[in-house]
Amino acid sequence: MNKILEIENLVKRFGDNYAVKNVSFSVNEGEVLAIIGSSGSGKSTVLRCINQLEKIYGGNIKICGESMIKEVKTVNNLPKKYNKKKNKVIYADKETLNKMNLECGMVFQNFNLFPHLSVLENVTEAMIHVLKKSKEEAEKESIKILTRMGLEAKINQYPCNLSGGEQQRASIARTLAINPKIIFMDEPTSALDPELVGEVLKVVKQLAREKRTMVIVTHEISFAREIADRVIFMSNGEIIEQGKPEEVIDNPKKERTKEFLKRYLK
Repeated sequence: MNKILEIENLVKRFGDNYAVKNVSFSVNEGEVLAIIGSSGSGKSTVLRCINQLEKIYGGNIKICGESMIKEVKTVNNLPKKYNKKKNKVIYADKETLNKMNLECGMVFQNFNLFPHLSVLENVTEAMIHVLKKSKEEAEKESIKILTRMGLEAKINQYPCNLSGGEQQRASIARTLAINPKIIFMDEPTSALDPELVGEVLKVVKQLAREKRTMVIVTHEISFAREIADRVIFMSNGEIIEQGKPEEVIDNPKKERTKEFLKRYLK
């Protein structure tokens, strides 16, 4: 199968604290991967590293065969009293990084819509300025996508006039507008009132049926079981267990996975 994403020994640290420790996994075209785990387990940090929102400390990220990192050097330029080695990560050139960024679509938990733009403008913005489509073409395509999201009546509204569920659906529409090879969702329902969660999950399920390649960080365990081809459980920045949902969620092998799931599954 065609690998869209390959993560190789990813390391991210903030000061002396390791947020992600030697994480490796891959995602095939058309596959849905769910990443579960407690707050602070490193799930969202992995997504932010892939989307170039955080600089990595070690390892590599490949998207559609392109490598994000040229080289990782170990340097020892700290004063002797610290007796510590440090990594110097050399990223690929700007053109390669921009190309990789365009293959990725990111849906944030807090929507991240532009408040001063209408729903339609939020969706057309990248199509016009990044994909260089005409305003007319961008608007035509955006209305199609927004109609699929059930937002055709809201295209001229501003984000502040939408419910949380509508804002998240508009955010998903904006991501689909650039037609990325892989979609990342960081806790797409965590900022929503419980009654609005269903409308967003319904949209995500539809994307999964369309065989969209997705990596979803979620605390909705039953949703992960239903939608994902594979599940990764993370704790303290490490992958503890990964496999099919029926393996990781229904029949976990590791004690840490069992303890975590006890809190979510009755």
